[in-house]
Amino acid sequence: MRNLSPLFSAAVSLLASAALFPLAGFQQAEKLLDMDTYLEMESVGSPRISPDGDYILFTRGSVDKMKDRNQSNLMLMDLETERIRELTTGSFTVSSPIWSPDGTRIVFLSDRSGTNQIHMMWLDTRETVQLTNLDRAPGGIRWSPDGTMISFTMFIPETGSPLPIKLPAFPRGAELAKPAVVEDRISWRSDGRGFNPKGTTQIFIIDSELGGTPRQITSGEESHSNPRWSPDGTTLYFGGDIEPEEGYERRNSEIHAIDLATLEITALTDRLGPDSGPNVSPDGRWIAYTGYDQNENYSNLSNLYLMDSQGGNKRLLAGDLPNSPGGVTWAPDGSGVHYTMGEEGASNLYFVSRSGEIEKVTDGVHYLSGVSIADDGRVAALNSTFYRPNYLVTFDLDRPDDITTLVDYNEDVLGDMQLGEVEEIWTESSDGLPVQGWLMKPANFEPGREYPMLLWIHGGPVSMYTVRWNWNWQNFAADGYAVLWMNPRGSTGYGQDFVNGINYLYPGMDFDDLMAGVDAAIDRGFIDEDNLFVTGSSGGGVLTAWIVGHTDRFRAAVSQRPVINWHSFVGTTDGDGWYRRFESKPWEDPMEYAERSPLHYVGNVTTPTMLLSGDADLRTPIGQAEEFYRALKVLNQETMHVKIPDEYHGTRSVSHRIMIQLYLKAWFDKYRDKPIT
Repeated sequence: MRNLSPLFSAAVSLLASAALFPLAGFQQAEKLLDMDTYLEMESVGSPRISPDGDYILFTRGSVDKMKDRNQSNLMLMDLETERIRELTTGSFTVSSPIWSPDGTRIVFLSDRSGTNQIHMMWLDTRETVQLTNLDRAPGGIRWSPDGTMISFTMFIPETGSPLPIKLPAFPRGAELAKPAVVEDRISWRSDGRGFNPKGTTQIFIIDSELGGTPRQITSGEESHSNPRWSPDGTTLYFGGDIEPEEGYERRNSEIHAIDLATLEITALTDRLGPDSGPNVSPDGRWIAYTGYDQNENYSNLSNLYLMDSQGGNKRLLAGDLPNSPGGVTWAPDGSGVHYTMGEEGASNLYFVSRSGEIEKVTDGVHYLSGVSIADDGRVAALNSTFYRPNYLVTFDLDRPDDITTLVDYNEDVLGDMQLGEVEEIWTESSDGLPVQGWLMKPANFEPGREYPMLLWIHGGPVSMYTVRWNWNWQNFAADGYAVLWMNPRGSTGYGQDFVNGINYLYPGMDFDDLMAGVDAAIDRGFIDEDNLFVTGSSGGGVLTAWIVGHTDRFRAAVSQRPVINWHSFVGTTDGDGWYRRFESKPWEDPMEYAERSPLHYVGNVTTPTMLLSGDADLRTPIGQAEEFYRALKVLNQETMHVKIPDEYHGTRSVSHRIMIQLYLKAWFDKYRDKPIT
């Protein structure tokens, strides 16, 4: 074990971690990050510290090269001896491990039987039983306080048709065509799943010893999520998602309580807005939850609220935050709650007392996540830096600066790699707005030379680039590229006003933010401004296509999974929320949609532009990229369309992730000049 001490030099704004990759070591390393490295990388996830603070459960992931997928197994670490035991083996996935209240058993989800089911293991014998045999995947598993029951959520499909018909009698054994699908919802499919059957998500309870048939304790037209037990085991608190009466209304959700003896449900909140994520204090007197008042913002950051267990004495606990709080957990003594929050690219642990006093517990240029707190205040968590993928750490709440590395499965792979150094950039956009970004130098950087630079734009657009490890960027750095990534307006981590900067204006001034970042990077003196490239996926694909229609300063571009034509997109994507990103409906003001569509500016494009899509994408359907591709072909511009088979908006198979990186590099290398001395 060793202490973590991230290096920060204000003079040059270098962000680095001294724990594994001291800057002086970069130039001494011999290896560069090649494509084969991706297959050797491992992952660590889902840390859960035991109630007594003596053990940590976590998952260890790797690539199953034969099945072209990721796999994971469950591990157990004894914190006193640092011995690690493998609790499960095999080519399947394990997730969501949870300790029993007495620390003698664990439950977890695993697809070892072919579908995700709840399993339980006795730690003294490692005997494992499958508690469920469900038709649909369970989620949100939680132990009851006495360890006798386990709650979980599961989707329940609705039977019947909104317009039933009856066919005439066909002969027995006749082979009929598939029946029609009759739809009367505004949203009927979702990316990664396909068609969504009608139904709701409900809460169930199952005996932790016997398993068997679970007991459904909620029902009705609302979906219920995130159940949490009261300390005495008599009540479950949960979020209830109320469907809007009209299709264009935003969803509303409230916090509910259900009496397990009578199954009577009581709504504890009643405002217009999404209240969710109830967390019960150790003494059962208080409930912390997140939410916000409904409004017309493009996107909303959540606040943290507090109320008593009966729904009274509601008050704002932490508001006007740079980002939405996550991983909300009560302090063991009930004095307040801990939460993690991403701010200006980093993520740290925070504490807010019941009186509303906020304290930043950890402070570092790193990305802390997956925090689990034991009764004695010992913490298990994941951490990551620019130079280091997720690794398992521990610290005590009374000594948060003393962060100790426990497990780093990639040290043997990356320890002798020559990686690209990262410099933080702050610049001003055209209207004076401060914008943050980061510039990664080529791994084999030599002062006095100029290098090609790749601008990589994040999706969302409401999301945040962070100080975490990124294999794709380091792989480009190994090939002699500098890589620039920015958080333009619309990004989280800088407050609600910054997010609102794209209200009815996307794309718009975010283009100026990105170009200001490019100019700031060029000012560093080692970027060849005639050798610039740009890419991004989803929202980043939108901005990539927008960029090539508004400037010719890039030598080549790859727009991945983009929206090209907002007019056709809003009616074909997998949700209805995008109608609210515009002031009018497309039939009311078509020009509003046209003027914000990259297709509207395709006649300006002279940059060689590749389109890349998953052919099963339901979020940004492949037809969007095809519109841009065909228009470029009609205009006789250099273009190509790469279609990844059987992939949705994300990328599930390992080989396809590698394939995408190779196509990006092949396209950019085709137009790239050699570094200039």
